[in-house]
Amino acid sequence: MPQNDLVILMIIGGVFILLGLGAFLWGKSEEKRYFESISSRQDTREFLEGWPKRPQFGSLQTGGWIAITIGIIMLVVGGAFTIWG
Repeated sequence: MPQNDLVILMIIGGVFILLGLGAFLWGKSEEKRYFESISSRQDTREFLEGWPKRPQFGSLQTGGWIAITIGIIMLVVGGAFTIWG
């Protein structure tokens, strides 16, 4: 593989890592704001029992972890090809 292709692969991997971290942190902040707003209400049944489940926050965090994993894999592959290619 030409050197330029490896650099592009590693840059894309870095972008995936940044996007993944952004999605993960966004999910954490949304979850925190949601539970803070729910805990201030008088009817806290949903807060105490955790029912019904809200998949939005977990989805953002899971997507973030997937993007981070893909980014790390791309960086490792690019680095390996640079060293041994």
